[in-house]
Amino acid sequence: MRANRWKRAACVALLAIAVVSGSARAQATSGDDYATERAKAMALAKQQDWLNALPLFEDLAQKNPKDPVVLERLAQCLIDHAATLQDADAAGKERIRAKALLETARQLGDHSQLAENLLDTLKNLPSNGEVKFAENGAVNAAMKAGEAAFAKQDFDEAIKNYSHALDLDPKSYWAALFVGDSYFAAKKFLQAGEWYDRAAHIDPNRETAYRYHADMLTKQGEFGVARSLNIEAIVAEPYNAIPWRGLAAWANACHVKLQRVHIETGSSATPNGENKINITINPDQPADIAAVWLGYSGTRALWHQERFKKEFSQAAQYRHTLAEETDALTTAAKVAEETAGKSANSPIGKDANIQLLLRLYHQQMIEPYVLLNGADQEITLDYGAYRAKNREKLVQYLNEFVVPELAKSP
Repeated sequence: MRANRWKRAACVALLAIAVVSGSARAQATSGDDYATERAKAMALAKQQDWLNALPLFEDLAQKNPKDPVVLERLAQCLIDHAATLQDADAAGKERIRAKALLETARQLGDHSQLAENLLDTLKNLPSNGEVKFAENGAVNAAMKAGEAAFAKQDFDEAIKNYSHALDLDPKSYWAALFVGDSYFAAKKFLQAGEWYDRAAHIDPNRETAYRYHADMLTKQGEFGVARSLNIEAIVAEPYNAIPWRGLAAWANACHVKLQRVHIETGSSATPNGENKINITINPDQPADIAAVWLGYSGTRALWHQERFKKEFSQAAQYRHTLAEETDALTTAAKVAEETAGKSANSPIGKDANIQLLLRLYHQQMIEPYVLLNGADQEITLDYGAYRAKNREKLVQYLNEFVVPELAKSP
């Protein structure tokens, strides 16, 4: 079974996970040597038995505070432990400690997919380490009860509490998601998939349910459906590193290579003061290619000086937009076609960046490229509105340019 519980901490925007008690738990044996004790702890971790594993990993971390895997597993145990604690301050301190352990593990060289996901989630943990699932007190209480039951591997009780939270708030994404997660942990995969779908229906613009479902299907060898779900996860949250890691894990399991889609322009346009822009052109490129990128930068300069104010009259100040970048790349593509058409020996035909640009242009995929593979922070502001009207096109782009098709069985 996957490292499901601590792994899902990487999805709840501050919802760290369920956690441990400490009485009748496996005790560290001082007589064991480090390797033997570590093997025992890892066996418990493999079974997702974080509560029993906690004292072992605590002891191991004291013996060797520079073992990054031990620190990562101890952090997982602490996050699980926090969910079972009634004292909110004590639970918060455990989550804060878990975050510090993960940061230390990273410094020691631990860059595992799941550790990075967890750190991405915990980076916004409030100073008191508090985890809140809902503003409604009754919903929040039901969710916390579900988390405590899940940490104790009482999945029926977890489902009961998460379902109660969903009854109280039918739009609770996390309640539906965690019902699915509980079914997954109980190895009831059909029901898990149904609940992951339900969570995605509640909020199609969150990546987690797609990714969990995709991960489950990947483990079962259903790579084609998992591929589609991973693509949906990217479309939901393209500026979140977590779904991209999920897609990379799928590609690794399928033994395929994701395509890097990037256009290296031969010139740049940089705002420099009021209504001014610096254009820099690579002097080493052939004249035909330089003409293409001059068209790109010239268009961007025009947007900075005039067009932005016309197109975005309500904006207080200039920013780089999807409209500007699309227009600049489209202009470059048109210049490339015209220039190359004048000479059969034009270097444009051999330039990988321009050929990619022309392919995007002819398939009307410049906008999705800009948003998914070429966006800066300012352009990301345009994503939500574009996705609302063009979700299928974003999926199509990822299908055709980024994620390779799986080989068909003979």
